Parts: sequence; structure tokens; C-alpha cells
Amino acid sequence: MKGLFIDAGSELADVFGAVVRGDDPPVDLNRAEQIAADELPGLLKGYGFVLNDHTQMPTAAMRQCVDLKHVIFLGTGARSYMNPEELAELGITVHIIKGYGDTAVGEHAIALMWAAARDIAMMDRGVRAGGWPRSEGMQLTGKTLGLLGFGGIAAEVARIAVGSGMKVIAWNRTPKTAPGVTFVDLDTLLAESQVLSVHLLLNDETRGFLSAERIAKLRPGVMLVNTARGAVIDEAAMIAALRSGHIRHAALDVFETEPLPAGNAFVGLENVTITAHSAFRTPEASETLLRRALDIARTVCGIK
Repeated sequence: MKGLFIDAGSELADVFGAVVRGDDPPVDLNRAEQIAADELPGLLKGYGFVLNDHTQMPTAAMRQCVDLKHVIFLGTGARSYMNPEELAELGITVHIIKGYGDTAVGEHAIALMWAAARDIAMMDRGVRAGGWPRSEGMQLTGKTLGLLGFGGIAAEVARIAVGSGMKVIAWNRTPKTAPGVTFVDLDTLLAESQVLSVHLLLNDETRGFLSAERIAKLRPGVMLVNTARGAVIDEAAMIAALRSGHIRHAALDVFETEPLPAGNAFVGLENVTITAHSAFRTPEASETLLRRALDIARTVCGIK
């Protein structure tokens, strides 16, 4: 069985070349960055498995990909790009990869938090435009950081935040313990967090989890960081809270629609810091990710 890396681009194609081994199953590289749905049946003809970084795979198009048996999604957020249950009904198994970039994403969440606290992006834009904007920032030492969801990434954020002198509280859907972290109920997390960092996987239960009702329960002036998935938060409610000042600042790496369409409301808000869904992008994380993807490919091909 042979495979296709459907959206390798140039950067990931180079990483792939560095980690692939001679005894791995054959994988062809498609260096395109964007794939239209109507191209999928032709591109995937003859391939038993596919590596997918960011390509939308609507069920209607995938129904025509009769040779495909496995989608190896490069990350955990496959549901943002396809419906795994519907693909399973077509005989296509979706595989995800956890834990490959916990440190990378955790560090990015911390970087967003500190950049937002000191309005770095706003001042950078202003200075480049010829101005000299100055901001009275938020000192984070001694502040309460709340973690909404607690997996590997949140554990990395907690490790760094505790080391920087923050008080860390967390809520998780199942009981957890961690050094330096106090676990609380959801209402307490929302009410007490001065910074709230989102770390929930996207599924049917968590879609829109941070709803308008829950956003209203947030501590006034809270700073919100999201490196999880955009659809976990009600974006319209978040935008309204940013405009009113109920949310002091949002630092976002993920959005419901990516890339951001022209005229998106976030772009016009000074109290939003934006990165382009890149929290997991480090050489170390990418190498681990692609090596694990190839190990899954070996398993589905029956290679030990």
C-alpha cells in the first residue's frame, strides 16, 4: 500500500525528507499548499493512505476516493477538516497524533500571553507606522492563570507559568492532579482567572463550549488565550466582550475560519493579538509529528 502526503508544501516536505527511512512504506509528496475538494478524488486515486496537514476533506468528495483506507491527520484537530464518523462509514479510518508538540504549543501560549499583557503587537504596529504608542501593561507575576482543559499542552503552560510566579488553577472534564496546580470547578475557574488559556480538544461536546453565557461569567478585564481550536469559543460573543472591554485582550492562534477572511472583525480590534495557527510549528515538533505519522503508516501497512 502506498501513500500520499497531500499538502506537504515546501517546509514540511523538507522535514519529511529528513525523517523518512528506507524501510518506510512509499509516500509521494504533493507540495501544494491548498487543495480544492473537487481535486481530491483525482489526487487520491490509487493511494491506500494519505498524510493530511490542513486539507478539508468533505464527506461528499471522499465518497469518491474508493482506494483510500486511512487518513493520517497531522495533529489532533481532524474534526476541523473532516467528519471521522462519516469517513468511517465509507471504510476510511482517521488517525490523529497527540503529544508531538506539547512543548511547542505550550511555549507559544505563554508567548501570546506575555505579548498580550504588554500590548507588544499594538506598539509594534504603531512604531512601524511612524508613531510612538505607549501602553501601561499588565504585570503577570502573582496573577491567576486559569487553564480550561488539562492535557499535555496545559501541563507545559502550567510548568512555565508556575516558574514565572503565577498562581495556576485548572478545570478538566475528568479528575487530574499536577504539581503547582489547583483544580477547581468550572464556575470558579471562570470567575477567578485573570488570564484564561483554552486547552480543550474540539469535539461535539466542546464545540462552542466557551459560550456567551460562560463568557459573561468571566472575571471583568480577563485576558483570553486560545491555542486549541477556534470553534471551542463562540466567536461572536468573544468579539462583543472584546468591544465592551469585558475581555481586556484576546491572544489567538486559532479561528473558526482559517485563513482569516477579508474584513474579519478580529483584524480591526486593537485588543487582539493574532498568530496564524502556528503554535505547533517548530523543527523539533514537526520532526516528531512526521516521524509518528510514518510510524502509523508502517502499522497500517503491516510493517514492523
